[in-house]
Parts: sequence; structure tokens; C-alpha cells
Amino acid sequence: FCGEGAAATVLCLSYGHSDDRFWLALTVFVLCPSVLVQLTLIFVHRDLSRDRPLVLLMHLLQLGPII
Repeated sequence: FCGEGAAATVLCLSYGHSDDRFWLALTVFVLCPSVLVQLTLIFVHRDLSRDRPLVLLMHLLQLGPII
């Protein structure tokens, strides 16, 4: 999950510098569902348990589904 996020970020920066808007939009479109899944899982974990820094860190690293 971390590698996918890092690769998408590098690709977005590369497409932004080369002014290739179609591929930039496609990359951002593919990356958005991953971020939305993490936000949803944060709310689920908040409802089921108390706030734990490790859980929130795992979500920031895109490793929420593993928890």
C-alpha cells in the first residue's frame, strides 16, 4: 500500500512537470479510492475502539486494511 501511494505520487509529479493532464487525472482518479477506503476505516475504528496512535499511523501509511 505504501509503495502504491509513493509510486502514484511520483507519477503525479512527473505528469505535472511534463504537462500531461490526461495521465495525471487518471492517476489521481485511481489514487482517490484508496484514500477514501482509509478514511472510512478510520471512522469504523473510531466507533469501535478508543483512539490509538498506532492505528491512526497505520491508516496514514495506507495499511488500514491489514488492521
